[in-house]
Amino acid sequence: MTNFFRANVDAMASYIPGEQPKRGTQVIKLNSNENAYPPSPAALAALQNIDGEWLRRYPEPFGGEFRQAASQVLGVPSDWMIVGNGSDEILNVVMRACTEPGRKVVYPTPTYVLYRTLTEMQAADIVEIPYSEDYKLPVAELIAANGAVTFIASPNSPSGHVVPLEDLEKLARQLSGVLVIDEAYVDFAEGDALTLVKEYENVMIIRTLSKGYSLAGLRLGFGVASPKLLQGLFKVKDSYNIDAIACAVATAAIKDQAYKNACIAKITASRTQLAHNLKQLNFQVWDSHTNFLLVQPPQKNAEFIYQQLKEQQILIRYFPHPGLLDKLRITVGTDEQNQVLVDAIKALM
Repeated sequence: MTNFFRANVDAMASYIPGEQPKRGTQVIKLNSNENAYPPSPAALAALQNIDGEWLRRYPEPFGGEFRQAASQVLGVPSDWMIVGNGSDEILNVVMRACTEPGRKVVYPTPTYVLYRTLTEMQAADIVEIPYSEDYKLPVAELIAANGAVTFIASPNSPSGHVVPLEDLEKLARQLSGVLVIDEAYVDFAEGDALTLVKEYENVMIIRTLSKGYSLAGLRLGFGVASPKLLQGLFKVKDSYNIDAIACAVATAAIKDQAYKNACIAKITASRTQLAHNLKQLNFQVWDSHTNFLLVQPPQKNAEFIYQQLKEQQILIRYFPHPGLLDKLRITVGTDEQNQVLVDAIKALM
């Protein structure tokens, strides 16, 4: 039988996203960390006002309109940004530009499992360094591994913890390769690592509009790095990777900081209440700086609870991976959704 694929592709496992029920299905969906609230009215208005001429022509190849808006919000020059079809594409661009067989990709685990998938696609060398039980970053081990690319998600998924800025700075200062700080959930946290980009030319911050801005279905993310680092990334990105609709809607969304911040405030308040309710049921709940919680059921029967809730049309996330077999990741929904979840768990217990 003919084998069409490279050996590393043939051997690798596919990335498995969270389950996506069909539209119109009555499901409480708390498995993919989507924002519980709708996008900004300004973003929806931009969508309704799309000019057909924008669709006839190719879009601006670097997402210039969005970069200008993000520059104003973040206080970073627009030419220090690269825009992508979701932050996942930016991760992929970094991998295409910086890795190959014989080059190492390093990251602590457990973390975003796409890092492993992207590394296997490039046939680069994988170095996974386990977090301790308290999720303290293994700084010395990461520095010693000295990857061509080192990924640090902060806040991290699925743990929800934030890596201290001083730890990230140690990595930036001592690594010779690229340090990618994945801040997909930063809107739910109290701080960020953006200052490191200005100080270290090997640092890249990656963000997305999927979480804080309720635009997971739009697919727009961006990276912030020095022009020296970006010049190589621009060489390998697709010619027109950001469509005109995504650019217009995302521009309106990022400008509406008041709406985004109001939604974040509601989610963080709900996160506190959900954590309290689960602790009352004797769950172990890790502190979170995201829009989800990592929890451990008192009987450590995580897969059973996941399956039973799924039968009741309540989706949460179970990871069949080392260190996570007895844990669940639960997206923070609306207060009403969270209460349905808690009541269902009570009934199961």
